[in-house]
This record gives sequence, C-alpha cells and structure tokens, in this order.
Amino acid sequence: METKPSEISSSKMFGGYNKRYKHFSPTLGCSMTFHIYFPPSTSTSTSHRFPVLYWLSGLTCTDENFIIKSGAQRVASSEGVALIAPDTSPRGLSIEGEAESWDFGVGAGFYLNATQEKWKNWRMCDYVVKELPKLLNENFPQLDTSRASISGHSMGGHGALTIYLKNLDKYKSVSAFAPIVNPTNCPWGQKAFSNYLGGNKTDWEEYDATCLIKKFTDVSATILIDQGGDDKFLHDQLLPHKFEEACRSAKVPLLLRLQPGYDHSYFFISTFIDDHIRHHAQALNLP
Repeated sequence: METKPSEISSSKMFGGYNKRYKHFSPTLGCSMTFHIYFPPSTSTSTSHRFPVLYWLSGLTCTDENFIIKSGAQRVASSEGVALIAPDTSPRGLSIEGEAESWDFGVGAGFYLNATQEKWKNWRMCDYVVKELPKLLNENFPQLDTSRASISGHSMGGHGALTIYLKNLDKYKSVSAFAPIVNPTNCPWGQKAFSNYLGGNKTDWEEYDATCLIKKFTDVSATILIDQGGDDKFLHDQLLPHKFEEACRSAKVPLLLRLQPGYDHSYFFISTFIDDHIRHHAQALNLP
C-alpha cells in the first residue's frame, strides 16, 4: 500500500497554504489524513526550513477542526512556524464497538499505545512520536522536524503533555488548552484506559501527565496551559489543580491561566491561540 502522502486539498491562507494529505499508516494499519499549514517562504535561500508545531485535537475531532476553526495560521504565518494536525484515531477498521460512543474508539484514540488485543491498532502515541515525524522528514524538505513543539486541546492536551514529558529530547516546548491532565481519576480517562490498557492501573499512569511529572522533572521550557473558567468539564474531567500541585512539588515550571467566562470550545481556543503560537515560536527559534 502507498505510504507516501498524497495531497488531497490545498487552500491559501495568510500567504501560506493549508494542505491536507492522505497516506497509509503501517503503525495503525489504515489510511490516515493529516493537515500541514506551510507559512509563506520569506527567505530566498533554498536551505531555509520551517520548525514544526504538532497540534493534537480532542474527542470527536478530525485533522480538520483546528485548521478550520482556530485561526492559528495568522501568527504561524508571521512567526514562520509550520502547523501539523493529525487525526485523532484510526478509522475504517470496522472493529466491533469502535463507533458506539463519542468518548471511546473512533475519534478518541487518547494518544496512547493500546495493549489490549481488540484495540491493537490504536497506537496513536507511536504514530505521533515516530511515524509522522519520519514521514514529514522524508517527504517535505521545507520542514525542519528536528525543531518541533507540541500542543493540543482536551484529549489532545493530555496527549501533548504526556508525549512531551516522555520525549523531552524531541520537543522544544509544550502547551495545552483545557487538557485532561489526570485521566486515571476522571470518567473519560477511566473508560478509555480500562478498554485500551486493561485493568492494571499502574499501566494507566504511563499516560497520565499528573503522574508522569513526578518522574520527568527535567523540564526547562515553561509549560503553558489555558483553562476556561466556565468549562463544564473543569471539575469532573479536566482537574488542572491536580497537575498544578504535581508541578509545584516537582519544581516544574508551569503557567496555568484560568480564563474567566470561557468554555471548552474553539471560541476559547481561537481567543488565546496567538499566545501559544508565540510561546512555541520563541522556544523553536532559540539557538
């Protein structure tokens, strides 16, 4: 099967281009789509390459939501940062029960590597950390995948934080909007983890940012998190205070901003996305 990405759409925006690609993923065993926003090239040098910011989306999302709704391209264009938006799970595998609920299965990969046989294709962690950067490096010479940062929303915020903490050598910085920071202690996480990872809760902790921060404390760049104060999931699913406490104990630099009146939506994300792009641009462009 064709693993090389083929372009399926292109739209100009702020001088650059949103391009959508399709490829077969050996890691996931199915065809996958992803978006790249290429900033306009301001350099006449053919050797100029853009650093990349990976965006991991939340439950029910595809690779399109962030690209269409966030408005991140405006500052990504001026800062010269390429945006990479993968999908949120394998699709089209026809696993029994994969589409029965919105918070598990299709559209809900949780950026982990499932250990249970039924869900063995759910390996979004390996896809994001290993397969996708290699694919980009081999097919898009204008991207500098050695300069990478990672961000995301909700389930994707969980993914960004856990992937960053376990791969500090691969990413310059991390940020998140309304992340699920303590999934072992919330209904979304418990449902996903018990199905994907089985009943051993020690295994769950490998994908829980609040647990991981105690082990991976060598964080130099400040972690940036924005959380809406009127987010209906704040107190039962997201639990940012748990992560804040863990960071304080581990002496890990965290900037957690509680934004009064904002909810869990892309209205919230688009309001503060410029700060996040600049946060990453600064880290990516450090010598």
